[in-house]
Amino acid sequence: MNDVTRRDTPREPAETQASERDLGRALQPAVDIREEGNALHLIADMPGVTSDSLSIEVDNSVLSIEGEIRLDMPEGMSAIYAEVQAQRFARRFTLSHEIDAGAIEARLDNGVLHLLLPKKQTHHRRRIEIRAA
Repeated sequence: MNDVTRRDTPREPAETQASERDLGRALQPAVDIREEGNALHLIADMPGVTSDSLSIEVDNSVLSIEGEIRLDMPEGMSAIYAEVQAQRFARRFTLSHEIDAGAIEARLDNGVLHLLLPKKQTHHRRRIEIRAA
């Protein structure tokens, strides 16, 4: 499995403390990662997140996914009990050197984020032809 499955990349102490504090107030979305062809597919459940409130960034091979939870209540109604107290999702992954960070594609459909993480051309699987002697 690739490094993309590692999360919460070690950082400088001050940055780590701030980052840990920020992540501590956020929910970690459930994520599935599968390899198919020459790419990895990352699927994250982020209910209540819209494309306007979603942020996806890659910095120093760290993929950051953050989204504000916006659950609209019908007018005149309010929740009398809510177990989910966080207002956002956040999760970070260290990308493998095999991933072409410049070619990552994202799609959000009904609160399910699908990221396509293509491998660099040099890491594509290829068949070696054998010539007869």
